[in-house]
This record gives sequence, structure tokens and C-alpha cells, in this order.
Amino acid sequence: MVGPAVREVRITPPRGWELLDLAEFWAYRDLFRFLVWRGIKAQYAQSAVGIGWAVIKPLATVATFTLVFGQLAEIDSGGVPYALFSFVAMVPWTYFSGCIRGGTASLVSNANMISKVYFPRLVIPLSQVCVGLVDFAIAFLLMIAALAVSGYAPNVGVLLVPVLVAVMVAAAAGLACWLTALAIQFRDVNHATVFLVQLGMYASPVIYRAELVPEEYRPLYAMNPMVGVIGGFRSAFLGEPTMPWTDIAIGSAVAAGLLLSGMLFFRRREAVFADVA
Repeated sequence: MVGPAVREVRITPPRGWELLDLAEFWAYRDLFRFLVWRGIKAQYAQSAVGIGWAVIKPLATVATFTLVFGQLAEIDSGGVPYALFSFVAMVPWTYFSGCIRGGTASLVSNANMISKVYFPRLVIPLSQVCVGLVDFAIAFLLMIAALAVSGYAPNVGVLLVPVLVAVMVAAAAGLACWLTALAIQFRDVNHATVFLVQLGMYASPVIYRAELVPEEYRPLYAMNPMVGVIGGFRSAFLGEPTMPWTDIAIGSAVAAGLLLSGMLFFRRREAVFADVA
């Protein structure tokens, strides 16, 4: 009697600079959804305010910025109330900075899981990028309400917002892949990331107008993808003079490069994650 056929599954590390196995990623889509849902719940577990923190944090930050930079430092906001000027910038920046911090620590915080069972490791940092979209959506709706109450209506530039969000997400995902792949082997990357995120806020036009940067340095400045994203948000919702097309184009190219190179580097290092976790 012939016994049942035995199916052999062999798991091998990726060869060369492989970007992403879409079929494998799709096969683990339930794990991806689980990690996203777990991340969302973990943010507000055992919290009295719960999801209200998604409202409190941007409002508290805007209030602080308005007092310090708007009232005391009297930074030029182009005739727009400084509270709205900073709020429109803080919505995308808070998402971006949160994804960098959470994505960098994602592999380290899931070290037990990656050392015991196989799955495409890329689902971990990418799930963190998706978790942040919940807070972003809440803050975005709050921003729209604040603008409506203040009498500001979006212009035709709002049609570009989905592109700006895509650039923001791509840049965050690319940097998260780079940093988390390094952080699992060099744990001091987590500490450096906190400092770099704080520094990055001042290297982005969050508390000031991008027009203050000298024209000869603008192409270099625009290599920060958030320059074009924040400038585009302000143009679409606050009626800034013109949409910063050059900044957006340069930032989009950099974001695409970060995403592609980050995923390639992550996949290249994936074979050693379980050994160093």
C-alpha cells in the first residue's frame, strides 16, 4: 500500500537583492491584519482617555507651539493664525515621526516572535506604518473641523492630498525599513532615532515657512520629503501662495528611493534577524 504523499516545504533566505515576494506577502495577509489591529489596540490599552489621545496630542502640541513660536518668538506665518499654520503642519509630521519611532523599534519588540516562527518579516515594520494611519485620520478630520470653524476652505490643491499622503507614507515606510533592520543588530539606533526625529522637526517647515530657506538651498532642503508634503498641505488648506511643485517632485523621488532601498536592504538583512534578535 502506498502511503499518503508527503509535501516538503523548504524555507530559504532570499538570494541577492530581492525586493518583495508578493505571493508570500499575500499568503500572510491575515497576520498583517492581526499585527495592525494589535498595534492599534496596544496604543490605547488600559488608558482612561483611549483614542482621545489622538485628539489631545496634536491639540496640546499646537497650543504649545502657538504660545512659544507664535506669541513669544513671533515667527512669521504669512498672515495665517499661527495655531492653524502649525496645526496643518503637525498633522502629517506627527504621523511621520510616530512611524519612524514605532517602525524602528518594531523588530526589537517582536524579537521573540521572529526567532521562533517563520513569516515574511517585512509585515512587522509595514504594519506599524499602517497603525499610524488611524491617528492621522482622526487628526486630519480634527484639522478640517478647525479650518471650517475659522472660515478656511480648501482650494483645488486638495486634489493633490492623496499624492501627498502617499509620499508621506512611502518615506515613513522606507526609513522604518532601514532603521529597524539596523536597530535589531545595533540597539543604539533606537536612541539615535529619538534624537534624529526631534532634529528632523526643525529641518522641516513645521514651525516656520519654507520660504525662509534661501533659494539656493531649496533643492537640497526639498530632499526632505516632508518639506513638499507640509508645503502642499498648507497650500491646499490655507491658501499659501503657490503649490510647491518642485519641492513635491524632489520629495516624491526621494521617498520612492527610500522605500525601494529600504525594502531591498531589509530583505538583504532578513536572514540574520533571528540570529541577532
